[in-house]
Amino acid sequence: MVSGAAGALLVLAVGLLVYRRRHDHKGGEYDSLGPSIVVYPSYHGKAPQFLSSDISFKVPPIAKLRHTSSLDAMDLLDSDDQSPSGSLGAASASTTTTGNTLSPLSTHSQRSNSFSGCPLGALDPALYRGGAADLEEEMLFPEDHLGRLWFSAQYEPTAEKLQVTLIKAKNLQSRTVATTNNCDPFVRLHLIPDERRHLQSRQKKKTCNPVFDETFVIQVPSKDLEDHVLRMTVVDAGRNKRRAVIGHVSFPLSRLSDDDATKSTVYKMDLEKDTPETVSDLGEMLVSLLYNENLHRLSVTVIEARRVKQFRDDRHEAHVRVVLQQHHGQVKVKRTAAVRCADDNPNFSECFNFHVPAASIDVTSLSLHLEQPSARYGRGNKLVGKCVLGSYMFARGKALTHWNTAFGNPMQQVQQWHALAV
Repeated sequence: MVSGAAGALLVLAVGLLVYRRRHDHKGGEYDSLGPSIVVYPSYHGKAPQFLSSDISFKVPPIAKLRHTSSLDAMDLLDSDDQSPSGSLGAASASTTTTGNTLSPLSTHSQRSNSFSGCPLGALDPALYRGGAADLEEEMLFPEDHLGRLWFSAQYEPTAEKLQVTLIKAKNLQSRTVATTNNCDPFVRLHLIPDERRHLQSRQKKKTCNPVFDETFVIQVPSKDLEDHVLRMTVVDAGRNKRRAVIGHVSFPLSRLSDDDATKSTVYKMDLEKDTPETVSDLGEMLVSLLYNENLHRLSVTVIEARRVKQFRDDRHEAHVRVVLQQHHGQVKVKRTAAVRCADDNPNFSECFNFHVPAASIDVTSLSLHLEQPSARYGRGNKLVGKCVLGSYMFARGKALTHWNTAFGNPMQQVQQWHALAV
């Protein structure tokens, strides 16, 4: 009985010893795999391999930091934090390890980056050189000065393109006397005599010294450089869309042929007032405009004409034909009843309504034609005179002012006399 128990204990002890030896052997295999590095197969299709050889490495040194290289400083600090702990890590600040020998630190070559030479978070002055800031400033302006405009012009003969860059304007007239911020200017550009197409800059708010920095490209044939003029008009948007022309600059394109046209040249010119309108000997017409912004309805009232020279000798009937145009295309045509011309001041007093959406105001115009029927049958009507009202794209002077005032003051009737022309 005792011998059986002793045999069982002996077998249990032998089994426990064998189990421990096997467990220690497996643990050694796992430890040998610890420092191994897996090498992934190449494109040749070889199987992955495990390398357990020693890996040589160098502890990155800490060099003297420059105040102009913030990124390099962070890189060196990060590499120092990742260095081994202990005596080797402490010595790495001044030495380099090669095996078991410590050698003096060699001079650190600093790598360059996009922020070298400029501290992180600071402004690089080289990025802000040129442009409107470096232009010559002249703070002395004559009396009754309307403003001064800086721009550059360059012509590309191969592409027949005129490149105009609006730089800035100075000393623009303010709506309120003795203030420098009561102006909302923008600039319109077009060629003379072809005024159908115009370009417009972005509007600047509450400044008499705006900086635009905008570039425009205009298609101009080489043969038109001698007789075309670039006209730039500075307009104050005002309040309630009451746009007022401050002045304009006329730049003959022939100056580009005198200078080097392919080289961009900066010009500065003072604004000029519009030339006064000549008095027409054909007569005048009194027209009233009223715009309902809720219904998008424009009411045009043809009231009367006066001093019509042709009616002094000719007592035929006359009427007014009103044409609504958008983009130089007729949209609607209406006419008044024929009136007997007893004198040179015929009275029509007739109103017409037109649908004009707010988005189409700048491309809309009104043409009012004072006509008489021809004496000969089948010859149509004889034009006595006409006037054109509309935005800056179509009208100037009083006609433009009348148009802008009517749309800037909705639900208010605005009357104006307009000279007739042929």
